Amino acid sequence: MTVVPLTELPGRLAPRRRLLGLDLGAKTIGVAISDAGLKVASPLETLRRGKFTHDAEALARLCDARGVGALVLGLPLNMDGSEGPRCQSVRQFAANLAEVAGLALPVAFWDERLSTAAVERLLIEEADMSRRRRAQVVDKMAAAYILQGALDALAHMAGDPHGGADDPQGGA
Repeated sequence: MTVVPLTELPGRLAPRRRLLGLDLGAKTIGVAISDAGLKVASPLETLRRGKFTHDAEALARLCDARGVGALVLGLPLNMDGSEGPRCQSVRQFAANLAEVAGLALPVAFWDERLSTAAVERLLIEEADMSRRRRAQVVDKMAAAYILQGALDALAHMAGDPHGGADDPQGGA
């Protein structure tokens, strides 16, 4: 596993490879995937966390099956932008992926502050979704939100007038 700045990910991808976005929680891992053109993130699934080896192997299988060339992990920065213990946990998870599962893909981190809150608000206000149904989808939707933010930032940095955000978050 090699940690790289977000801006370097496209140059490290083989043609038509996708990005896998992860929202790491204490009990679950939200998973989202990009299209091969790196424009759109789609929620994929929510994995129930277990032993790290099991989690890493499940992610490695997903990467193989879906043509993934790199990972984008949500980095839970504090509101002031500093890193706390949760960031260290995410960074350690990424480092362990290569060691335990042999997942030697480039990894970039993306600021995930308020991603789950934003998705919850959307699911309540726009989708009028029940609490039970929200609990089933919020993690994979948060992963898609994180990944879409990274994709929009990449498009913006590349000067793509159709895919970039006006004010992208800074990658970490």
